[in-house]
Amino acid sequence: MRFVLILLSLSLAGQVSAQHSHGGTGHAMGGPQETGQSGFAALAEIVMILREDPETVWDSVDIASLRRHLVDMDLLTTKAEVISVPRPEGARFEIRGTPRVLEAVRSMVPAHAPFLATETGWDVSTEEFDDRVNLTVDGDAAQIQGLGFFGLMAIGAHHQEHHLMLARGAAPHR
Repeated sequence: MRFVLILLSLSLAGQVSAQHSHGGTGHAMGGPQETGQSGFAALAEIVMILREDPETVWDSVDIASLRRHLVDMDLLTTKAEVISVPRPEGARFEIRGTPRVLEAVRSMVPAHAPFLATETGWDVSTEEFDDRVNLTVDGDAAQIQGLGFFGLMAIGAHHQEHHLMLARGAAPHR
């Protein structure tokens, strides 16, 4: 039994050593690729794109605006409270939260609605109230109800370009 444990220890030690080897020049294949927590990784990706683009107008760059948006995305995803009300055509989602979360909801949900409608062809509308924002989506009821609010918010390949526009100082929602 001790022999098996020794072999297992040696095997694991070799794997760990291989994972941490840099080969003397930068990161080796299989080395870490993630730049950190997801918000930081999104910022790092955009900063790399801006730095590599010789056309970047540095006087217009607004990384703080992108960071605020990423914070809003995080608050929406992790802190918003959503009540789903199924409808024969789809669903209505009532999104609530603390004042700061509701600020993020108001920033993101109405802005995302037209993208969601364009991407899916569904009827999408929002209503703002003092204590919540409602998102109503009608179309493929089974898919809408299956995805739920958070799945619907993730639809669309516009997020990456949107982040780049924010960082470049553009107003992508106007």
